Amino acid sequence: MQYRELGRTGYRVSQVSFGAWAIGGSWGATEDRESLAALHQAVNSGVNFFDTADVYGDGRSERLLAQLKRERPDAEIIIATKAGRRSQPHTAAHTAAHTAERYNAANLTAYVERSLQNLNTDALDLVQLHCPPTDVYYRPEVFAALDRLVEQGKIRFYGVSVERVEEAMKALEYPNVQSVQIIFNCFRQRPADRFFCAAFQKQVGILARLPLSSGMLTGKLTRDSQFAAEDHRNFNRYGAAFDAGETFSGIDYDTQLQAVEQLKALVPPGMTLAQFALRWIAMFEAVTCSIPGAKNPLQVAANCAAAEVHALCDDTMLAVQKLYEDRIKPLVHHRW
Repeated sequence: MQYRELGRTGYRVSQVSFGAWAIGGSWGATEDRESLAALHQAVNSGVNFFDTADVYGDGRSERLLAQLKRERPDAEIIIATKAGRRSQPHTAAHTAAHTAERYNAANLTAYVERSLQNLNTDALDLVQLHCPPTDVYYRPEVFAALDRLVEQGKIRFYGVSVERVEEAMKALEYPNVQSVQIIFNCFRQRPADRFFCAAFQKQVGILARLPLSSGMLTGKLTRDSQFAAEDHRNFNRYGAAFDAGETFSGIDYDTQLQAVEQLKALVPPGMTLAQFALRWIAMFEAVTCSIPGAKNPLQVAANCAAAEVHALCDDTMLAVQKLYEDRIKPLVHHRW
């Protein structure tokens, strides 16, 4: 496993980390025993950074990570959680409740207190605003509230998780933002245009989420793939519950299937498409880590192997860029 500095936090985090959305149950049914086995495999593979949120399984994901820390007391385990979405359950009927006004000091303090309890800790390693409305980034009082939580010792550092590049750029104006989590993968390349350079100059860490585009970049999905009722790839494909960009990167399913077939031709021998996609992200120096999800130990081991494969050549990188520009860019580049 390779490690990179996370902004100015002093944390050195695994190049391939662990996204804990799936073990909360939002990607189909999960068994806690299998989820814990996946978490242990991650530690065994050199992963030391785990990304979760208070709403993943209504705290289930956080509690599983707390159990991991109890069972692996000698391992370095850095946990990044998120706050802000508890005022808006992820159902369409409640979308109107997710407003900038909900991101106030009282609510943020309550969310942090709950995560402290779920994670069984005195201080949270990293708290991220959880994809708030754009207006939040124009409210300095929100970031002042986070500063107070740092001063109180409840959180060590904070960052943001964003939907759009414009939100990421605005977040960089707040001096104590240590990290920005953003969707970045072979099919969502806009963050590399100018945000990466700006974040790198300010020494702000970048966490690449949806690195496999909701599983599309594993190359295993087909037109006949079925998803469980509780899997967001079923109920949110068109943005019915939350931002459409969170599911398959907001790109039409059939378009991605066709693009995946072209991408497969670029994968070097001995490398899976998923490992190729994760290695492609690691080619960007500004990116601290990718945070692929996993529900079992085999998936974790396969993801982590991407940290050991050889670098991609310039011709391959240019070919991925051309594929994006020809097939994907007109559909999504202007939106996120």
